[in-house]
Amino acid sequence: MPFTRVSMLKGKSSEYKHAVIDSIYDAMRLTFDVPENDIFMVIHEHEEDSFNYGKNHGKNCLNIKRTDDLLFIQVTASNTRTVDKKTAFFSKTAELLVERIGIRIEDVFINIVEVPKENWSFGNGLAQYA
Repeated sequence: MPFTRVSMLKGKSSEYKHAVIDSIYDAMRLTFDVPENDIFMVIHEHEEDSFNYGKNHGKNCLNIKRTDDLLFIQVTASNTRTVDKKTAFFSKTAELLVERIGIRIEDVFINIVEVPKENWSFGNGLAQYA
C-alpha cells in the first residue's frame, strides 16, 4: 500500500492533476504489485520560489535539462519489491505521463522510500502488517 506525494508548480488544471494520479496508479498496478483500489496519493502545489531543481543556479543534475513542468514523485512503500519491479515502475510511470499529459520524460523525477511493513497504520489505530 504505497503512499505517494507529487510536488509540482501551481497552475495545472484539475484534469491534469487527475491524469497524473491516474498514470502513477496505473503504473503501480501494472508493475509494482499494487492491488485494486489501493490508492493513497496527494499533490502538493508550490510557488516558484519554493520549487527548486537547479534552474536558478544554472545546474542540470546528471546533465538532465528539466523545465518548470517537473514532477517530483515520492513513493513510500514497504521494502518488498525487487530492483526489477522498481525500474519497471519508473519506466511505466514516465511512459504513461508522457502519453497522457504530454510531459517531457526529463521532467519525471521519481524517488522510492522503503520502510519496514510494521511502519504502517492504514486506519483504526492498528499496525495491520506488524
